Amino acid sequence: MKNINHSMNQIGVQLSSRFDALLSLLDFTKKYAGYEAQTLTDEVNEKRCIIMETSTPEEVLRQEGVINEVLFRTQTVLEEYPGSTDENEYIKCMDAVECYEKMVQTSRLIYNDSVTKLNRELHIFPTSVLAHMLGFEKRDYLVEN
Repeated sequence: MKNINHSMNQIGVQLSSRFDALLSLLDFTKKYAGYEAQTLTDEVNEKRCIIMETSTPEEVLRQEGVINEVLFRTQTVLEEYPGSTDENEYIKCMDAVECYEKMVQTSRLIYNDSVTKLNRELHIFPTSVLAHMLGFEKRDYLVEN
């Protein structure tokens, strides 16, 4: 259980860093498309929430959905401005977004491995009886969309 909670915290840290990198990309986008970038920034700030050890896989997926949607829309906006995606600042922001995505994927694997171990233990006698008495329950996996 402790490993599951720690893994979910790690996912939260990585997602938070990924949001920060996305906001940096949106700041860069403002010099090309100020209104669109501000609208997307407002959307991120409105929908962003903190993932902590008590968060559910569904909450994680919602946050990843926000990031992926805003990232796609930002790239679509920037494609209308030739040369914008060749700038070093854009490349740095995208590298950061992708780096944190890889970290999220690693944290996801660790989380799912911890869930597998817990769920397996909950089916083994006598651990299952004791776990039930203490209120431990099967946990859901973090499945990619």
